[in-house]
Amino acid sequence: MQTIWSKAPSSDTGQQTGQVAEKDLLPLLAGAAVVVGGVGAMLALIDLSSPLRAPFTLFFLLAAPGFAIGAALRALTPWGRAVASASGAMAVNLLVAQGMLALHVWSMRGGVAAVAAVSALILLLTAGRQLRRRAARRWTS
Repeated sequence: MQTIWSKAPSSDTGQQTGQVAEKDLLPLLAGAAVVVGGVGAMLALIDLSSPLRAPFTLFFLLAAPGFAIGAALRALTPWGRAVASASGAMAVNLLVAQGMLALHVWSMRGGVAAVAAVSALILLLTAGRQLRRRAARRWTS
């Protein structure tokens, strides 16, 4: 989708008039998603009784591994990346739950912490891979 800008005023103050570009909203939406997910994780970890705990925690459990897997799959097309990250998020949640049930250590707090740890590990591995690629490019050029 392309944003249509109107012409600048004749005095040309350097400011463009028109609609807000979509690229300006993306960091705002990402920040809001991080806040909602963080609040959901904290509500689950401190076991606070709130009507927002269930939806915010569910958002965290789906979004945290989904964003981490999506960051690792930058080579895919946007739709393929969305499908793969959503599927991967479900797989991470199911594997964490299955592992905790098999070891007889299931708890809500432990599940949220384990999903957060797996998501952080995926993000750290992705960041490490990008740093290695950047360093390799620097040394070869």
